Amino acid sequence: MPKPSMKTIHVQDAVGSVLCHDITRIVPGKEKGPVFRKGHVVRPEDIEVLLNVGKEHLYVFEALPGMVHENDAAARIVRVVAGKNLAAAEPHEGRIDLAAACDGLLRIDVPTLNSVNSLGEISVATIHSLQWVRKGRAVAGTRVVPLLIEDEKLRRLEALVQAPIIEVLPLRRARVGIVTTGSEVYYGRIQDAFGPVLRKKFAALGSAVMGQTLTSDEVPMTAGAIADYLQQGADLIVVTGGMSVDPDDRTPSAIRAAGVEVASYGAPVYPGAMFLLGYAAGAAGRVPVLGLPGCVMYHRASIFDLIVPRLLAGLTVTAADVAALGHGGFCSQCPECHYPVCPFGK
Repeated sequence: MPKPSMKTIHVQDAVGSVLCHDITRIVPGKEKGPVFRKGHVVRPEDIEVLLNVGKEHLYVFEALPGMVHENDAAARIVRVVAGKNLAAAEPHEGRIDLAAACDGLLRIDVPTLNSVNSLGEISVATIHSLQWVRKGRAVAGTRVVPLLIEDEKLRRLEALVQAPIIEVLPLRRARVGIVTTGSEVYYGRIQDAFGPVLRKKFAALGSAVMGQTLTSDEVPMTAGAIADYLQQGADLIVVTGGMSVDPDDRTPSAIRAAGVEVASYGAPVYPGAMFLLGYAAGAAGRVPVLGLPGCVMYHRASIFDLIVPRLLAGLTVTAADVAALGHGGFCSQCPECHYPVCPFGK
């Protein structure tokens, strides 16, 4: 298909035409800058402005059948790739950005995204998938490379993408049971510090702690506390402490004794290597049970922040998902933590 060419027309005849270059306005001593940018589609109300900046003639692209302007092309791309809980901004220089319309977990179909970006002259850029985002955060942008693109290329995109590839999944409000192990806490030798941290973290994610049970390092006591929360209808159970290989750390054994099927023990995430993930049958259905190492108590960002939002979004996390966290699972412990807007785990 032939490419569009430039032509010169009188400004009065320019409505609907596409500018080939920026139009600059100069106000001596005050401002100098573009009043209209390249690619702008001239509107009736623009004519007076153009005349006031001394433009009686314009260079515009000569329209050709089968060509689509960049703003219209970006809108078509958004209609194809954007799924639930996304808000589209107005086009700006041919680009439309997408922002989260609610707090939730951003999920992106990365293989299909890669296929879209391999079509040529069509680009969709996103932040990393499977991270918790707050309402209003920009998560993606889309545009075409040329000012005008062939309609046929957009139709190829529309045929390729069978379902939206970018969406935000709201987090459910879960009832969380906390089992805190350790004889030093159980017998009152030290004050528990894990509970307040977890209550704060779950509150930020929109969930509520239904209770916290302190147990010694005895396996039957911890297993019984886990079983109690399963019977009470907990949607998620976290067991804190005792996750190392020390002979007094018996939490993994207690989790198994409670009837939990362990999917993964150990994670390629620092902080969080001694993490345990399992599932058990409970009054609320199939309930995730997490063994949390002590680092969750001390570090603002840890394995907790990479796994729990996925579970609250309704995703089943597998051993393969945990293994995949190794790429991006190293926290560099910045002096000022920027989580959740940081590269850790992304």
